[in-house]
Amino acid sequence: MLRKKLASNRLGFGGAPLGNMFRAVPDDEAHRTVQVAWEAGVRFFDTAPIYGAGLSERRLGDALAGRPREDYVLATKVGRVVTAEIRDADLPPDAIFAHGLPQVVVDDYSADATLRSIEDSLRRLRTDRLDVVFVHDVALNVYGDAWIDRLAECRRGAFPVLDRLRDEGVIDAWGMAVNRTEAVEVTLDLEEVRPNAFLLAGSYTLLDHRRALERLLEQAEEQAVEMVVGGPYSSGALVGGPNFDYRPITAEVRDRIALVGRVAAAYDVSIKAVALQFCLAPITSAAVIPGATRPERVVEDAAALAEVVPEQLWHELRERGLIAANAPTPEVSHPFPVTAPR
Repeated sequence: MLRKKLASNRLGFGGAPLGNMFRAVPDDEAHRTVQVAWEAGVRFFDTAPIYGAGLSERRLGDALAGRPREDYVLATKVGRVVTAEIRDADLPPDAIFAHGLPQVVVDDYSADATLRSIEDSLRRLRTDRLDVVFVHDVALNVYGDAWIDRLAECRRGAFPVLDRLRDEGVIDAWGMAVNRTEAVEVTLDLEEVRPNAFLLAGSYTLLDHRRALERLLEQAEEQAVEMVVGGPYSSGALVGGPNFDYRPITAEVRDRIALVGRVAAAYDVSIKAVALQFCLAPITSAAVIPGATRPERVVEDAAALAEVVPEQLWHELRERGLIAANAPTPEVSHPFPVTAPR
């Protein structure tokens, strides 16, 4: 469904930074970034209530207001519900959304909370329908071993609700949005529900793709379940950031990134081009959604997706052990059309 709708441009827009992730983003900068993304041909926008306690959804709704609704695909998430309660104190300055809105966000995967969350998201996004709804963060890295209990809550609550809404035509698709593969693996094995897609953030990248490749992609392909790739730059590590998987980069990872960079430079290709096009190569991959709050970053991403990456570069990455031997890579020199941003 997603891949067919996004055939002309599979570069999506990750909305987490619009929720003031790590910094206070001015409204005009946030809106301009969405506008530039639209001008670049981006037609897939992903957000979530937890991104700034609804701030990302509000900004995205404002920025897309007036655009023909049939011209773009909109995804949000359930499982984290924004309440009317205000935090007693500010979040620690290093918290991801310390600069977001002050409302308390609670974890709730029940049926009632799922319906309430969707209603709230529709209001904030200023729309009457959602294309895709992802169940957010039911994962080992978030809940530890208790993620199994959260998944049980989803099986009683969110999953059957989303199945019903999809079957009734209220939404087009639903699935999981996680940083780790385990919950998706288990969900695809369930007999009582039928997800259509999953969003895998940071776990199908140049630096981290082997588990997904070995444990998930073949099963997803067999079931015609599509993948949206978030975090294609591995928490910014591939483009000069200090963190990998939300932790400081180790010397080993830094050396690996440097080697990828040298290979890319030898073919006169940007590391962004290699990263984005690698994420889109699997048959299951429908879109890649790097997050951005600055317009120039969107321009860079669009240009990277339009670069021609020589086939020999992929062979060299395999030979050096930088990507798995069986990792899919683009088979043609210019597989990802984009619209040049103005």
